[in-house]
Amino acid sequence: MNQDLEEPMAEIMPNIITAMSYLLQRVSETNDHMSHKQRISGFYGLTKPSISIRSYLERIFKYANCSHSCYIVAYIYLDRFVKKQPFLLINSFSVHRFIITSILVSAKFMDDLCYNNGYYAQVGGISKEEMNMLELDFLFGIGFQLNVTVSTFNNYCSFLQREMVMLTKMNSLFVEPSPSFRRSFETKLVMNTLEEDSLTTHRNKKQLAAA
Repeated sequence: MNQDLEEPMAEIMPNIITAMSYLLQRVSETNDHMSHKQRISGFYGLTKPSISIRSYLERIFKYANCSHSCYIVAYIYLDRFVKKQPFLLINSFSVHRFIITSILVSAKFMDDLCYNNGYYAQVGGISKEEMNMLELDFLFGIGFQLNVTVSTFNNYCSFLQREMVMLTKMNSLFVEPSPSFRRSFETKLVMNTLEEDSLTTHRNKKQLAAA
């Protein structure tokens, strides 16, 4: 990974993790009420994991030792997945498996060295066999579209930073998000307007709608 991208990211990673966890939490909570539209897959567990999304991301960040850029790219992959697989929704029963799998795939593609599937399985709290299966399902789910342009990467990174600033402001004022703010997130993860090929045709649309 380009060192020029990694160094400035080290300072903002805590904010990126917070923004990602918030957005994925909202996605999950909204999609929990859309079970009639969901197709069951290997990503879905029988029960909701007891660990929060933020704690789960922080655990991965602590133990996976992948480059900081992997988390942005993993988020991009998740967006690609939900666009290509609209009936495999990210909800409270699947979000943790989606997170660990997207980061694993991202690390393998982005980093020169990374831990194997067995190690990621331990970090993620699943078996190696399940990790292998989820990786394959995820790759087919995104059509093996792993390449991310610098422009797309920067757009997603900027978006997450803006969301973190917004959340920080709301927390400092001790107020709940406004209804209009919540509505802007109450759909599935959709960030396709941040993709490079979408910027020219969807420039006037909102850049994210994540529950």
